[in-house]
Amino acid sequence: MTGMNETVRQSVKSTMKEKGLTHQELADLTGIERANVTRLLSGTVGKVPDNWQRVLDALGLELIAVPKREG
Repeated sequence: MTGMNETVRQSVKSTMKEKGLTHQELADLTGIERANVTRLLSGTVGKVPDNWQRVLDALGLELIAVPKREG
């Protein structure tokens, strides 16, 4: 479970880096306070709930973050 959450966080961090976004800029874009963005990205909050993780595991699925398709 920890691995999947870390994969999503790393994907977000990588995309932020590619776009040159700071935590404050992401906060401004999302309407989330900067401190909460930092908590999300550090993994202290925002984990996938245990029950959802069990469902995903039972079905052989994982939650991933991928770029949206244009159009």
